[in-house]
Amino acid sequence: MSFKERIYSILIVSAADHFTSAFTDLLPETRYFPIQTAASVSAAKRILAEQPFDFVIINAPLPDDIGTRFAIDTCTNQQSAVLLLVKNDIYDGIHDQVVAYGVFTLPKPTSKSTILHALNWMESARERLRQFEKKTLSIQEKMAEIRLVNQAKWILIRELNMNEPDAHRYIAKQAMDRCITKQTIAEEIIKTYT
Repeated sequence: MSFKERIYSILIVSAADHFTSAFTDLLPETRYFPIQTAASVSAAKRILAEQPFDFVIINAPLPDDIGTRFAIDTCTNQQSAVLLLVKNDIYDGIHDQVVAYGVFTLPKPTSKSTILHALNWMESARERLRQFEKKTLSIQEKMAEIRLVNQAKWILIRELNMNEPDAHRYIAKQAMDRCITKQTIAEEIIKTYT
């Protein structure tokens, strides 16, 4: 699938309505949907607790916080790409503070083309995060299968007085002979003996 076909969800966190409307106007719905807004860090946290977003755009400062801790926490705890816009005079200090956590930063004021470039960078970062999510899910599935097979082996050891290598061979041979996964054989053994 081409990335041009992908649609990204966005949470815009800004106390300034003119920023929110100007930023939203830059975003074509065919590429960015849904677009949700929050006027404070606390409101944004509530929204993020209910649903994940591909991108979180933070227009600092916010009424309840400057937004740097929220940006860092979002990058650390969510699978979101985060863009933090800060005043030009504090940009260097804020950038140094958040860059190690993967937060993108831009100084304000900024141009439309710079924001569009930043969104492209964020798309790249989000796709990289998706690859890690898939690998993590694959590893978790494999670990679940190993736990299930081990549980079945211990049942065979206990109920049929097999030793561990024999129990392992039994499960592997059954799976091969019947052309099904070891996980399916393990589930059958567990169901039979429990």
